[in-house]
Amino acid sequence: MKTMILAAGRGERLKPLTDTTPKPMLQVGGKPLIAHQLGWLAAAGLTEVVINLHHLGEQIERFCASGQAFGTNIRYSHETDLLETGGGVVNALPLLGEGWFVVLNGDIYTDFPFASLPHSPPDWADIHLLLTPTPEFRDHGDFDYADGRVTARGEGFVYCGIAMLRAGLFKGLAVEPFSLQQTFFRAVQDRAASAQIWDGYWTDIGSPSQLQAVNERLQNL
Repeated sequence: MKTMILAAGRGERLKPLTDTTPKPMLQVGGKPLIAHQLGWLAAAGLTEVVINLHHLGEQIERFCASGQAFGTNIRYSHETDLLETGGGVVNALPLLGEGWFVVLNGDIYTDFPFASLPHSPPDWADIHLLLTPTPEFRDHGDFDYADGRVTARGEGFVYCGIAMLRAGLFKGLAVEPFSLQQTFFRAVQDRAASAQIWDGYWTDIGSPSQLQAVNERLQNL
């Protein structure tokens, strides 16, 4: 199964750090965040990786190269204009192929074992989300969950930035900016969103304070 790392964004909330360094290249535990992510994927056997690039993308491509150093094979989807998360996926479809693929936000750190993702989601699902109980650093949740299904938009759980998506959802869509949230909300409304819960460590790195907290945690391990 292929994996797409969403790495094109500008990281506005992390300015001025991201004025000169793309978010996935910020130092976490002494190495770029994306190096950790590629290591997680390789450990789970998810070695075919697509990375979309826009803001300072040449830094990411230069560091990751072919992916061989991380035990992966990397292909790149370049965006002349920033396409957001949904448009980025549509643009990368020729590299992602048919069937299901994993998508991973380029700004998260977790100890989630990617091998615990299902080989394939339920037949009724169009998307499969990894959720975590809404953490204290979040003002609100994203979804409610029960019995393997995302039941509604709600406050109980936060989307972890890790999902499995069926490529057919995006066939025929225009390559233009839109958020994956639209796809998620539509699938929830159609009762076509499965999920699993992760109670371990997870954070997105959306602010300098969150970046500092991750680094302090890793220093204390």
